[in-house]
Amino acid sequence: MLRFAHIEFLWGLAGVPLLLLLFIWVTRWKQKALTRLGDKQVVHKMMPEVSFSRPWLKVILWLSAFTFLIIGLADPQLGSHTEDVKRKGADLMVLLDVSNSMLAEDIAPSRLENAKRALTQLVDNLHDNDRIGLIVFAGQAYVQMPVTTDYSAAKLFLGTINTNMVPTQGTAIGDAINLGMKSFDFKNGTGKAMIIITDGENHEDDAVAAAKAAHDSNVMINVVGIGSQEGAPIPVVLPNGQRQGYHLDENGKQVITKMNEEACKEIAAAGGGVYTRATNANSGLGVVMTQIGKVQRKMYGSKSFKDFEDRFQYFIGLALVLLAVEFFISARRNMRLSRIKLFEVENK
Repeated sequence: MLRFAHIEFLWGLAGVPLLLLLFIWVTRWKQKALTRLGDKQVVHKMMPEVSFSRPWLKVILWLSAFTFLIIGLADPQLGSHTEDVKRKGADLMVLLDVSNSMLAEDIAPSRLENAKRALTQLVDNLHDNDRIGLIVFAGQAYVQMPVTTDYSAAKLFLGTINTNMVPTQGTAIGDAINLGMKSFDFKNGTGKAMIIITDGENHEDDAVAAAKAAHDSNVMINVVGIGSQEGAPIPVVLPNGQRQGYHLDENGKQVITKMNEEACKEIAAAGGGVYTRATNANSGLGVVMTQIGKVQRKMYGSKSFKDFEDRFQYFIGLALVLLAVEFFISARRNMRLSRIKLFEVENK
Protein backbone atom coordinates (compact mmCIF):
# COMPACT_ATOMS: atom_id res chain seq x y z
CA MET A 1 0.00 0.00 0.00
CA LEU A 2 1.32 3.43 -0.98
CA ARG A 3 0.72 6.53 1.11
CA PHE A 4 2.26 9.98 1.45
CA ALA A 5 3.36 11.29 4.83
CA HIS A 6 2.99 14.91 3.66
CA ILE A 7 0.47 14.71 0.84
CA GLU A 8 -0.06 18.49 0.86
CA PHE A 9 3.31 18.94 -0.91
CA LEU A 10 1.87 17.25 -4.01
CA TRP A 11 0.04 20.49 -4.79
CA GLY A 12 3.44 21.68 -6.01
CA LEU A 13 3.06 19.40 -9.05
CA ALA A 14 0.51 21.87 -10.37
CA GLY A 15 3.46 24.14 -11.15
CA VAL A 16 4.95 21.69 -13.69
CA PRO A 17 2.49 22.34 -16.55
CA LEU A 18 2.49 26.07 -15.75
CA LEU A 19 6.29 26.27 -16.01
CA LEU A 20 6.23 24.23 -19.24
CA LEU A 21 3.65 26.55 -20.79
CA LEU A 22 5.75 29.56 -19.77
CA PHE A 23 8.84 28.05 -21.42
CA ILE A 24 6.91 27.32 -24.63
CA TRP A 25 5.61 30.89 -24.72
CA VAL A 26 9.13 32.36 -24.23
CA THR A 27 10.56 30.04 -26.92
CA ARG A 28 7.93 31.10 -29.46
CA TRP A 29 8.49 34.75 -28.60
CA LYS A 30 12.24 34.31 -29.28
CA GLN A 31 11.56 32.54 -32.59
CA LYS A 32 9.28 35.36 -33.75
CA ALA A 33 11.93 37.90 -32.78
CA LEU A 34 14.58 36.03 -34.82
CA THR A 35 12.22 35.79 -37.79
CA ARG A 36 11.93 39.57 -37.85
CA LEU A 37 15.73 39.85 -38.20
CA GLY A 38 15.79 38.17 -41.60
CA ASP A 39 15.98 34.82 -43.35
CA LYS A 40 15.96 31.94 -40.87
CA GLN A 41 18.95 30.08 -42.38
CA VAL A 42 21.05 33.26 -42.61
CA VAL A 43 20.29 34.17 -38.99
CA HIS A 44 21.27 30.67 -37.81
CA LYS A 45 24.63 30.94 -39.68
CA MET A 46 25.24 34.27 -37.98
CA MET A 47 24.82 32.54 -34.57
CA PRO A 48 26.70 29.22 -34.95
CA GLU A 49 27.07 28.74 -31.19
CA VAL A 50 23.35 29.02 -30.49
CA SER A 51 21.57 25.70 -29.98
CA PHE A 52 17.80 25.51 -30.41
CA SER A 53 17.48 21.97 -29.07
CA ARG A 54 19.58 22.13 -25.91
CA PRO A 55 17.26 24.54 -24.05
CA TRP A 56 14.50 21.97 -24.51
CA LEU A 57 16.71 19.24 -23.09
CA LYS A 58 17.66 21.43 -20.14
CA VAL A 59 14.07 22.38 -19.31
CA ILE A 60 12.93 18.74 -19.54
CA LEU A 61 15.68 17.74 -17.12
CA TRP A 62 14.86 20.64 -14.80
CA LEU A 63 11.12 19.94 -14.76
CA SER A 64 11.76 16.23 -14.19
CA ALA A 65 14.03 17.08 -11.26
CA PHE A 66 11.38 19.45 -9.89
CA THR A 67 8.74 16.71 -10.14
CA PHE A 68 10.87 14.15 -8.33
CA LEU A 69 11.77 16.73 -5.68
CA ILE A 70 8.09 17.46 -4.94
CA ILE A 71 7.30 13.73 -4.72
CA GLY A 72 10.28 13.27 -2.41
CA LEU A 73 9.13 16.09 -0.12
CA ALA A 74 5.69 14.42 0.08
CA ASP A 75 7.55 11.37 1.48
CA PRO A 76 6.03 8.34 -0.30
CA GLN A 77 5.81 5.34 2.01
CA LEU A 78 5.16 1.68 1.22
CA GLY A 79 3.41 -0.73 3.59
CA SER A 80 5.30 -3.98 3.49
CA HIS A 81 2.48 -6.27 4.62
CA THR A 82 -0.82 -6.47 6.42
CA GLU A 83 -1.62 -8.04 9.73
CA ASP A 84 -4.75 -9.01 11.59
CA VAL A 85 -5.21 -6.65 14.52
CA LYS A 86 -7.37 -7.58 17.47
CA ARG A 87 -9.18 -4.68 19.08
CA LYS A 88 -11.46 -4.54 22.07
CA GLY A 89 -14.28 -2.05 22.00
CA ALA A 90 -17.96 -1.28 21.58
CA ASP A 91 -20.04 0.20 18.77
CA LEU A 92 -21.82 3.49 19.44
CA MET A 93 -24.27 5.14 17.06
CA VAL A 94 -25.28 8.77 17.64
CA LEU A 95 -28.71 9.81 16.34
CA LEU A 96 -28.85 13.60 16.09
CA ASP A 97 -32.07 15.53 15.52
CA VAL A 98 -31.58 18.23 12.84
CA SER A 99 -35.18 19.41 12.53
CA ASN A 100 -35.83 23.16 12.50
CA SER A 101 -36.93 23.09 16.14
CA MET A 102 -33.30 22.34 17.05
CA LEU A 103 -32.49 25.94 16.11
CA ALA A 104 -34.36 27.20 19.17
CA GLU A 105 -32.13 29.12 21.54
CA ASP A 106 -33.50 28.08 24.93
CA ILE A 107 -30.24 26.08 25.18
CA ALA A 108 -27.40 28.45 24.24
CA PRO A 109 -26.25 29.10 21.62
CA SER A 110 -28.92 26.82 20.13
CA ARG A 111 -30.11 23.30 20.76
CA LEU A 112 -28.22 21.97 17.75
CA GLU A 113 -24.96 23.81 18.36
CA ASN A 114 -25.00 22.82 22.02
CA ALA A 115 -25.45 19.17 21.00
CA LYS A 116 -22.63 19.35 18.45
CA ARG A 117 -20.21 20.78 21.02
CA ALA A 118 -21.15 18.11 23.54
CA LEU A 119 -20.67 15.35 20.95
CA THR A 120 -17.23 16.70 20.05
CA GLN A 121 -16.23 16.38 23.71
CA LEU A 122 -17.74 12.90 23.79
CA VAL A 123 -15.58 11.80 20.86
CA ASP A 124 -12.47 13.12 22.63
CA ASN A 125 -13.31 11.00 25.68
CA LEU A 126 -14.12 7.70 23.95
CA HIS A 127 -12.31 4.57 25.04
CA ASP A 128 -9.55 3.45 22.67
CA ASN A 129 -10.90 1.26 19.87
CA ASP A 130 -14.56 2.13 20.56
CA ARG A 131 -16.25 2.80 17.25
CA ILE A 132 -18.69 5.62 16.64
CA GLY A 133 -21.18 6.36 13.84
CA LEU A 134 -23.50 9.26 13.14
CA ILE A 135 -27.06 9.45 11.82
CA VAL A 136 -28.94 12.72 11.27
CA PHE A 137 -32.70 12.80 11.13
CA ALA A 138 -35.70 15.08 10.83
CA GLY A 139 -38.66 13.82 8.80
CA GLN A 140 -36.26 11.18 7.40
CA ALA A 141 -33.01 9.66 8.62
CA TYR A 142 -29.66 9.50 6.84
CA VAL A 143 -26.33 7.90 7.73
CA GLN A 144 -23.87 10.74 7.98
CA MET A 145 -20.94 8.53 8.98
CA PRO A 146 -20.79 4.72 9.42
CA VAL A 147 -19.25 3.27 12.58
CA THR A 148 -15.51 3.90 12.62
CA THR A 149 -12.55 4.41 14.92
CA ASP A 150 -11.50 7.50 12.95
CA TYR A 151 -12.33 10.05 15.62
CA SER A 152 -10.88 12.93 13.57
CA ALA A 153 -13.34 12.17 10.78
CA ALA A 154 -16.17 12.02 13.32
CA LYS A 155 -15.40 15.54 14.54
CA LEU A 156 -15.09 16.75 10.95
CA PHE A 157 -18.55 15.39 10.12
CA LEU A 158 -20.00 16.94 13.27
CA GLY A 159 -18.75 20.35 12.19
CA THR A 160 -20.70 20.19 8.92
CA ILE A 161 -24.10 19.31 10.40
CA ASN A 162 -26.95 21.79 9.95
CA THR A 163 -30.73 21.78 9.65
CA ASN A 164 -30.61 21.99 5.84
CA MET A 165 -29.17 18.47 5.54
CA VAL A 166 -32.58 16.77 5.63
CA PRO A 167 -35.17 18.27 3.26
CA THR A 168 -38.18 16.69 4.97
CA GLN A 169 -39.13 18.31 8.25
CA GLY A 170 -40.40 16.36 11.26
CA THR A 171 -38.87 14.15 13.94
CA ALA A 172 -38.83 10.55 12.76
CA ILE A 173 -37.02 9.01 15.72
CA GLY A 174 -38.25 5.49 14.97
CA ASP A 175 -36.91 5.71 11.41
CA ALA A 176 -33.52 6.82 12.79
CA ILE A 177 -33.41 3.88 15.25
CA ASN A 178 -34.25 1.38 12.49
CA LEU A 179 -31.55 2.86 10.26
CA GLY A 180 -29.08 2.62 13.13
CA MET A 181 -29.87 -1.07 13.54
CA LYS A 182 -29.18 -1.64 9.84
CA SER A 183 -25.86 0.19 10.16
CA PHE A 184 -24.47 -2.05 12.91
CA ASP A 185 -22.33 -5.08 12.13
CA PHE A 186 -23.84 -7.72 14.41
CA LYS A 187 -21.35 -10.36 13.25
CA ASN A 188 -18.45 -8.85 15.17
CA GLY A 189 -20.13 -9.57 18.51
CA THR A 190 -19.27 -6.24 20.13
CA GLY A 191 -21.61 -4.47 22.53
CA LYS A 192 -23.81 -1.87 20.85
CA ALA A 193 -25.64 1.24 22.00
CA MET A 194 -27.32 4.34 20.60
CA ILE A 195 -27.50 7.89 21.86
CA ILE A 196 -30.49 9.88 20.62
CA ILE A 197 -30.20 13.66 21.00
CA THR A 198 -33.54 15.31 20.32
CA ASP A 199 -36.17 17.68 21.62
CA GLY A 200 -38.65 14.82 21.13
CA GLU A 201 -41.22 17.10 19.53
CA ASN A 202 -43.66 15.83 16.88
CA HIS A 203 -42.16 12.35 16.41
CA GLU A 204 -44.13 10.84 13.54
CA ASP A 205 -43.63 7.10 13.93
CA ASP A 206 -43.66 4.52 16.69
CA ALA A 207 -40.29 5.33 18.20
CA VAL A 208 -41.09 3.38 21.38
CA ALA A 209 -41.69 0.18 19.40
CA ALA A 210 -38.46 0.73 17.44
CA ALA A 211 -36.54 1.22 20.69
CA LYS A 212 -38.02 -1.94 22.19
CA ALA A 213 -37.11 -3.96 19.08
CA ALA A 214 -33.55 -2.64 19.30
CA HIS A 215 -33.35 -3.55 22.97
CA ASP A 216 -34.57 -7.07 22.15
CA SER A 217 -31.55 -7.31 19.82
CA ASN A 218 -29.22 -6.32 22.69
CA VAL A 219 -28.81 -2.71 21.58
CA MET A 220 -29.11 -0.13 24.36
CA ILE A 221 -31.08 3.03 23.51
CA ASN A 222 -30.23 6.17 25.49
CA VAL A 223 -31.91 9.53 25.05
CA VAL A 224 -30.65 13.05 25.76
CA GLY A 225 -33.52 15.53 25.77
CA ILE A 226 -32.48 18.99 24.71
CA GLY A 227 -34.63 22.09 25.12
CA SER A 228 -36.92 23.58 27.74
CA GLN A 229 -40.49 22.75 28.63
CA GLU A 230 -41.32 26.45 28.51
CA GLY A 231 -40.25 26.48 24.89
CA ALA A 232 -38.71 29.06 22.59
CA PRO A 233 -39.37 30.52 19.13
CA ILE A 234 -37.67 28.95 16.11
CA PRO A 235 -35.36 31.30 14.16
CA VAL A 236 -35.59 31.30 10.37
CA VAL A 237 -32.06 30.64 9.14
CA LEU A 238 -31.32 31.17 5.44
CA PRO A 239 -28.97 28.84 3.50
CA ASN A 240 -26.23 31.50 3.76
CA GLY A 241 -26.48 31.37 7.55
CA GLN A 242 -28.26 34.69 8.03
CA ARG A 243 -31.30 34.93 10.27
CA GLN A 244 -34.60 36.32 9.07
CA GLY A 245 -37.03 36.56 11.97
CA TYR A 246 -38.89 33.57 13.43
CA HIS A 247 -41.18 30.86 12.12
CA LEU A 248 -44.85 31.85 12.19
CA ASP A 249 -48.00 29.76 12.18
CA GLU A 250 -50.99 30.23 9.84
CA ASN A 251 -52.29 32.96 12.16
CA GLY A 252 -49.08 34.96 11.99
CA LYS A 253 -47.99 34.09 15.53
CA GLN A 254 -44.55 32.85 16.50
CA VAL A 255 -44.21 29.06 16.64
CA ILE A 256 -43.04 28.00 20.09
CA THR A 257 -41.19 24.68 20.29
CA LYS A 258 -41.24 22.79 23.59
CA MET A 259 -39.29 19.69 24.51
CA ASN A 260 -41.44 16.57 24.79
CA GLU A 261 -39.77 15.07 27.84
CA GLU A 262 -42.35 12.32 28.34
CA ALA A 263 -41.75 10.94 24.85
CA CYS A 264 -37.98 10.94 25.43
CA LYS A 265 -38.39 9.04 28.71
CA GLU A 266 -40.63 6.43 27.08
CA ILE A 267 -38.12 5.78 24.30
CA ALA A 268 -35.23 5.39 26.75
CA ALA A 269 -37.23 3.06 28.99
CA ALA A 270 -38.26 0.87 26.05
CA GLY A 271 -34.63 0.76 24.85
CA GLY A 272 -33.23 -0.35 28.19
CA GLY A 273 -31.14 2.80 28.54
CA VAL A 274 -31.26 6.05 30.46
CA TYR A 275 -32.85 9.40 29.83
CA THR A 276 -31.14 12.64 30.79
CA ARG A 277 -31.88 16.24 30.06
CA ALA A 278 -29.33 18.67 28.66
CA THR A 279 -29.05 22.14 30.16
CA ASN A 280 -26.80 25.13 29.57
CA ALA A 281 -24.56 23.89 32.37
CA ASN A 282 -24.60 20.14 31.65
CA SER A 283 -24.85 18.28 28.34
CA GLY A 284 -26.13 15.15 30.06
CA LEU A 285 -23.76 12.95 28.08
CA GLY A 286 -21.75 12.10 31.19
CA VAL A 287 -24.72 10.17 32.61
CA VAL A 288 -25.28 8.44 29.29
CA MET A 289 -21.63 7.43 28.88
CA THR A 290 -21.63 5.98 32.37
CA GLN A 291 -24.55 3.81 31.33
CA ILE A 292 -22.87 2.89 28.04
CA GLY A 293 -19.78 1.89 30.03
CA LYS A 294 -21.78 -1.12 31.13
CA VAL A 295 -21.96 -2.35 27.54
CA GLN A 296 -19.70 -5.35 27.14
CA ARG A 297 -16.64 -4.63 25.05
CA LYS A 298 -15.51 -7.58 22.98
CA MET A 299 -12.64 -8.36 20.68
CA TYR A 300 -13.03 -7.72 16.98
CA GLY A 301 -10.56 -8.10 14.18
CA SER A 302 -9.43 -5.79 11.43
CA LYS A 303 -6.65 -5.68 8.85
CA SER A 304 -4.14 -2.89 8.80
CA PHE A 305 -0.85 -2.18 7.03
CA LYS A 306 2.27 -2.04 9.14
CA ASP A 307 5.98 -1.37 8.70
CA PHE A 308 5.60 1.61 6.37
CA GLU A 309 9.01 2.43 4.91
CA ASP A 310 10.09 5.83 3.59
CA ARG A 311 10.99 6.07 -0.07
CA PHE A 312 11.66 9.82 -0.31
CA GLN A 313 15.44 9.32 -0.58
CA TYR A 314 15.16 7.72 -4.03
CA PHE A 315 13.19 10.63 -5.45
CA ILE A 316 15.41 13.28 -3.84
CA GLY A 317 18.52 11.47 -5.09
CA LEU A 318 17.18 11.21 -8.63
CA ALA A 319 16.24 14.90 -8.57
CA LEU A 320 19.80 15.85 -7.55
CA VAL A 321 21.28 13.70 -10.32
CA LEU A 322 19.05 15.33 -12.94
CA LEU A 323 19.92 18.81 -11.66
CA ALA A 324 23.63 17.96 -11.87
CA VAL A 325 23.25 16.71 -15.45
CA GLU A 326 21.26 19.84 -16.35
CA PHE A 327 23.96 22.05 -14.81
CA PHE A 328 26.75 20.58 -16.94
CA ILE A 329 24.79 20.82 -20.21
CA SER A 330 25.56 24.12 -21.87
CA ALA A 331 22.80 26.00 -23.63
CA ARG A 332 25.28 26.71 -26.47
CA ARG A 333 27.01 24.38 -28.87
CA ASN A 334 30.60 23.32 -28.31
CA MET A 335 32.31 24.56 -31.48
CA ARG A 336 35.28 22.24 -31.09
CA LEU A 337 33.07 19.17 -30.90
CA SER A 338 30.91 20.39 -33.77
CA ARG A 339 33.98 20.37 -36.07
CA ILE A 340 34.40 16.62 -35.55
CA LYS A 341 32.70 14.82 -38.44
CA LEU A 342 32.63 11.15 -37.48
CA PHE A 343 30.46 10.02 -40.38
CA GLU A 344 31.56 12.41 -43.09
CA VAL A 345 33.85 11.01 -45.87
CA GLU A 346 36.77 13.31 -46.67
CA ASN A 347 37.14 14.13 -50.37
CA LYS A 348 40.72 13.93 -51.77
